[in-house]
Amino acid sequence: MSSDDKIIEGLGYDEALAELRSILEALDGEAVDVDKLASQVERADLLIHHCRSRIDAARLQVEQVVEALVEEA
Repeated sequence: MSSDDKIIEGLGYDEALAELRSILEALDGEAVDVDKLASQVERADLLIHHCRSRIDAARLQVEQVVEALVEEA
């Protein structure tokens, strides 16, 4: 696991999404720094996977709560 992976794992969903949006805005701009392009795309990929993982974890938690409520009824 790289240091970037560790840093991303510590981000909340909103923080990761904000950073991802910032990267996308920079990539969408007219003055894209070609020297940083590959690292920015790689970071965006890591952030996307992190956000998806957080969403999946939240969905699983909600499903478990709903299932427990249904069983109690």
